[in-house]
Amino acid sequence: MSTDTPGIDPLQALRAPRDPACDVFLTGPVFLDIIFTGLDSAPVRGTESWARGMGSSPGGVANMATALARLGLRTSLAAAFGDDHYGEYCWDALEQGEGIDLSMSHTVPGWHSPVTVSMAYEGERTMVSHGHEAPAPTGAPTPTGTAPTGTAPAPTGAAALTGAAAPAPAFPRCPPRARAAIASLVPGRSEPWVATAARNGAMVFADVGWDETGRWDLDALPDLAHCEAFLPNAEEAMRYTRTDCPRAAAHALAERVPLAVVTLGAEGAYAVDGRTGVAAAVPAIEVEALDPTGAGDVFVAGFVTGTLADWPLADRLAFAGLTAALSVQEFGGSLSAPGWAEVAAWWQLIRTCASQDPAALERYAFLDDLLPATARAWPLRRAVPTIGFRQ
Repeated sequence: MSTDTPGIDPLQALRAPRDPACDVFLTGPVFLDIIFTGLDSAPVRGTESWARGMGSSPGGVANMATALARLGLRTSLAAAFGDDHYGEYCWDALEQGEGIDLSMSHTVPGWHSPVTVSMAYEGERTMVSHGHEAPAPTGAPTPTGTAPTGTAPAPTGAAALTGAAAPAPAFPRCPPRARAAIASLVPGRSEPWVATAARNGAMVFADVGWDETGRWDLDALPDLAHCEAFLPNAEEAMRYTRTDCPRAAAHALAERVPLAVVTLGAEGAYAVDGRTGVAAAVPAIEVEALDPTGAGDVFVAGFVTGTLADWPLADRLAFAGLTAALSVQEFGGSLSAPGWAEVAAWWQLIRTCASQDPAALERYAFLDDLLPATARAWPLRRAVPTIGFRQ
């Protein structure tokens, strides 16, 4: 993480002595991501393609964890790490580089890290992944619904979105007390830690992947009953609610969960508070997208931040959309997650553009009370970590 990123604590005004030490808890598989950039087109069969750039970073659930930590939330991650240089690199990058609490995580002797190679071109990416299921920690109970040893577990998180089979995450026996927890729901599968986290007072935020069964049955998502917020994309929301309009889908979902948020891609996002009936819509920010990897994770992180800080619903949506827009302008998943320095630099720049609609700028006026003055130029460039360099 950039050392000159302003150290903003979005929850500072709300913290009390007896509050949980952890703001957000999450669990899932950590990948080593190797990203090739500067490709003019997709690789052609039978030829060799040269990329003008390359980077490496922790991926998988690390995308979400990094996005949360860079926004100033105290983040705890439970994950299995490979007993190899890749695993050591990912552990150090998350713990030392991002300040993420890994006390719930463990290294698996003799197990190699799962790896994803991502090739970014034409605003999209192609990924190839490899990995094996991580053995459960010694003495840990087998989590309900996971695949037996030797079979591929149901995909979760980023892997569910790409259709890849992911190594199973490290499931905690008892998650730490936290303000919030983030879960990826899988049809027909229940994770006991989700109910435990909710009973312990955590607000549970959940996304969901593509339903490979084709049933699209909300009753097949048992952990939805423990969720404060559900954040599917428009296609997922409409299929689950049997509606033909994302906004209608959001209202239908708000009958099942207190807060329904439907992402609309280039059209922004729409949310409904099922408790109050308040709805909010925020358009997307137009940007030149270089790599969409991790944008959904960054959106969730921004929305969680605003929710924990008790911002109005429209401000939460606007902030989540802004952070996601900033992320797609850079390459990589966790590499591109913006911190407060990026948000502050964008806000400083956008107010100097004569072409900006004053009414549109007013949508982000709440940033004035959050951001410090910044003299950094836009666009910002993060260092791209590469395995092998030593300090």
